[in-house]
Amino acid sequence: MAGGSRVLYVVACGGYPAAELPDFVTHARGVGWDVCAVVTPAATGFVDVERLAELTGHPVRAEYKRPGEPDVLPPADAFVVAPATFNTVNKLVAGISDTLALGLLNEALGAGLPIVVAPYPNSALAGHPAYAASLAALREWGVRLVFGAPGDPRGGADQAGRENTIFPWPELRDIVRTL
Repeated sequence: MAGGSRVLYVVACGGYPAAELPDFVTHARGVGWDVCAVVTPAATGFVDVERLAELTGHPVRAEYKRPGEPDVLPPADAFVVAPATFNTVNKLVAGISDTLALGLLNEALGAGLPIVVAPYPNSALAGHPAYAASLAALREWGVRLVFGAPGDPRGGADQAGRENTIFPWPELRDIVRTL
């Protein structure tokens, strides 16, 4: 995108919705964002890194740069975390920065940048007490949480027979229009 565009970092964690990032990136660019993709190491197995780099015009980052290396991405104005795993949600609240994605999100929290998080734990992890406390902390800190709806477009339920969740891409598309 041309200079002067606002920069959106789309952070993906390891989960099947990460494979659907190209459509979301295309939408965000279409509503005026310069989009950069940052993925957790676990997400690299779910995303097409080359395709995301082609769509964004920026390299996809998964690892910290070495000291002295130049930044290859412009500074972010806002963040969308889609999908956000149980691990990332809890580590973010604890202030852990052991991945580039978490480091950037922790800096964004400290800087007061807008952050939208679309949590995507399995149903057993969603019931964990630490997860509920982490969601409450994120809300208190001004992070916008966007949840999916019951059901799974892949057809069904987890191994225990519990329904999975439809990822909230439509809601996230609406949010980036006005973010």
